[in-house]
Amino acid sequence: MTGKVTLVGAGPGDPGLLTRKGEAALRAAEVVVYDRLIAPELLELLPPTAERIDVGKEADHHPVPQWRINEILLEKAQEGKNVVRFKGGDPFLFGRGGEELDLLAQNHIPFEVVPGVTSALAAPAYAGIPVTHRDYASSLHIVTGHAKAGSPLQINFRALVEAGGTCVFLMGVSALERICNGLLGAGMEKETPAAVVEWGTLPGQRKVVSTLERLAEEARRAELHSPAVIVVGEVAALSERFDWFDALPLKGRTIVVTRPKRRAGALRGRLRELGADVVDYPCIETVPRQENRALEQCLAQISRFDWVAFTSSAGVEVFFDTLWRLEMDGRALGDIKLAAVGPSTAQALEVRHLRADFVPSVYDTEHLALGLAQRTKGPVLLPRAAVGSPILPRVLEEQGVAFTDVPVYDTVFPGEHAENLLPLLAAGETWVTFTSASTVRGFVNSLPKGTDLSRVLGLCIGPQTAAECARHGIRTRVAREATVPALVELILNAL
Repeated sequence: MTGKVTLVGAGPGDPGLLTRKGEAALRAAEVVVYDRLIAPELLELLPPTAERIDVGKEADHHPVPQWRINEILLEKAQEGKNVVRFKGGDPFLFGRGGEELDLLAQNHIPFEVVPGVTSALAAPAYAGIPVTHRDYASSLHIVTGHAKAGSPLQINFRALVEAGGTCVFLMGVSALERICNGLLGAGMEKETPAAVVEWGTLPGQRKVVSTLERLAEEARRAELHSPAVIVVGEVAALSERFDWFDALPLKGRTIVVTRPKRRAGALRGRLRELGADVVDYPCIETVPRQENRALEQCLAQISRFDWVAFTSSAGVEVFFDTLWRLEMDGRALGDIKLAAVGPSTAQALEVRHLRADFVPSVYDTEHLALGLAQRTKGPVLLPRAAVGSPILPRVLEEQGVAFTDVPVYDTVFPGEHAENLLPLLAAGETWVTFTSASTVRGFVNSLPKGTDLSRVLGLCIGPQTAAECARHGIRTRVAREATVPALVELILNAL
């Protein structure tokens, strides 16, 4: 059986610019062949079983030559696989997508193309430059500024000058001076507004806006490098007026997120929307216990409990997954009431069309226990982490509430590569978000002994998390409540 190849444009860098059709193709992929500069979180969309082939193309350095990439696509499709060729920008705009389809067409391999947002439009837009504007430019010309080593630029500068409008040059930063001189030599006014946008659409985006005559010198002084987009035309003068990206409150601020990968999305996404450069550094992962006789026995006798109290969304997931595996569902709970430590845990219940009967006004285990004590004398089932907060059972005991504490998942430390984080810690004050005491312990344990933590600012979701930070000498600020929106609010206030 012959497979299929789908060319998918990843967009210019911001993972939010991937199209919905592109996302659907990734989620269905059995093999993905991808380039350099693909956002890591886009690769997280792949099924865990998908084969990943990094062909790592970059300017003037192709560790896997183009002919071999073409062959890989053909070979994998001939194996009957659903293949995604994942390319930066748009596959057909200087992306050599046509070359990759040639071999597939010759061998009668089915293929599809999913266009991507091109940096030719997106990078200027993120720099406040509309490439067309009724008052300034009614045409747009997209030109490759890349030439083979030792060869002159194959650009008809005179035709570009005579056509007017906006010129966008891709892959041209190494030839910037030649491009500017070519346009000037063809008669373009030296005071024509022009810009270079480096790392367009990403948190590290920088730009230089100048005139055509001075652009190369100012870009060199600012040490702008590839990947960068060059924009020449009157619209470049609008950059300061329309620059919405640099105005974002967290632009230029790097923030480390220590949440588990599967649960980092909401926090990571919101911080990026506000302009932050987010460093994913997951310090814990939750692993469900596969053989859990204790939980199975409790579920078999679930009717003897008055309440089930959840302290995390992970606990909710394991509880109901086990219930389903035992050929039971929510109906087995009958009149049993459900408690959740906070809104995210309550939301995990809502996904299963169940409403929490009790959520404490302060989202921590102490107030969860005190609230339960006001509502019942038990018995209460606590499906939670194997090493959970000791506060919950202690307070329940003090209040005379009967309970069964059942470990349903283990918290493990994935052992992140600290060498990627150490340069950031050494550079100055580093903002690190912590959403549990476990993330604090995982963060500290991942670093070499003796690492100076005095310049770490721990942005904590609650007081128990902050207390764990204090034990390790980490300065803290604490959110007003234990929710992701409150943590984001804390970060904005910290500015």
